[in-house]
This record gives sequence, C-alpha cells and structure tokens, in this order.
Amino acid sequence: MHLFVYLHGFKSSPSSNKAQLTKAAIEQRIQAGESITWYCPQLPASPREAIQIVKDHIHGQTFRTLSFMGSSLGGYYATYLAELFDSKVSLLNPAIEPARDLEKYIGEQTSWHHEEVFYFMPEYIEELQEIYVKAITHTERYFLLAAKGDEVLDWREMVAKYPHTHQLILEGGDHAISDYPNYLNQLMEFHFRSLTSLTHLKPT
Repeated sequence: MHLFVYLHGFKSSPSSNKAQLTKAAIEQRIQAGESITWYCPQLPASPREAIQIVKDHIHGQTFRTLSFMGSSLGGYYATYLAELFDSKVSLLNPAIEPARDLEKYIGEQTSWHHEEVFYFMPEYIEELQEIYVKAITHTERYFLLAAKGDEVLDWREMVAKYPHTHQLILEGGDHAISDYPNYLNQLMEFHFRSLTSLTHLKPT
C-alpha cells in the first residue's frame, strides 16, 4: 500500500483547490486498481501539534511506500517529516523560513476556506524553529515546484534550499499555483514511478 500524505499551508485546509485536485488524481488511481491511502488532515495552528498528528497517523498505518506533498507551510512540515521517514516528497511553493515570515501573523487569524477564527501564538515561532531542517539529504527523493511570480514567498530561497533535486521552476505564476492542473501529471509521475525511471521534469 502507498500512503499519500498531503499537508496544506498556513490558514488553509483540506478544502483548498490544490488539495482537492490532488485528491481527485489519487482517487482516479485507486479506481484504476492501485493500492493507495489518501491522508489530508486539517492541521492545527500549533506546528508541534500538527507534526505529532501526522506522525501518529503514519505510525498507525501499514504501508510499503510513503509520499508527502506539502504546500507553503505544509512544505516546511513535509521537509521535516521526509527527513524522518523514508519517503518521496513534493513541495509546492514551500515556506523556507516561516519562523521569520510568520511573526507578523501572531494573534487572531481567520482561515481562508471556512472563515474559522484561530490564534497564532508567539510560542509557535519557537515550535517552527524546532523542526527546521538545515540541509536535506537524499536529494533524489525531493521534487520542488516553485513559481517565480509567487507574491508571498521568494522562489530563489526555495531553489537554494533544495539543490540537486527534481525541480520545476515556473516563469510567472502565483503563490496559489493557479494553473496547478498543468503540473499535476508530473507530480503524480514523480510519486508513483521509481526514481530511476523518472525523466527530466520540465514545465508543460
């Protein structure tokens, strides 16, 4: 069985467009006979709690293959988890320095999709620092999808963080990757084909 874990970004949810499109692609594969389990939890605001929820779920599963896909802050989490578990990981405009970037969001926040109010506490900055990965290992397991037009995060920091990985760098684009369906097949190819059989990934 292939356990596929999708981790959403800050103020986002499993209802996000990218999460739903990815889920649909996974369900197509399941209907075609592939043994895959989809896991996309609503992550709490606390980074420590978010990581623990995912780790607990993984430890409770029986699987042969593990994949992570993380968007924005979820990419930061996915990187930490990928260094703990033997897995493939794809990163969609991942956050690189959220302990720095999210300080200005301390206080009351509203989620994007359900307009739920939550509090981003000062101690969450320290929790983010606790799971910082200075340098990734086994770069062949990583696939970075980064948009130069990201209005929230700097794509150059992303490229510098993930050297020698599979990379798909988009000219223009935005943080949400509004044209995400154009790249979904390449993401699926990365996760469901052996690393040795992967072709060079380029924008379509």
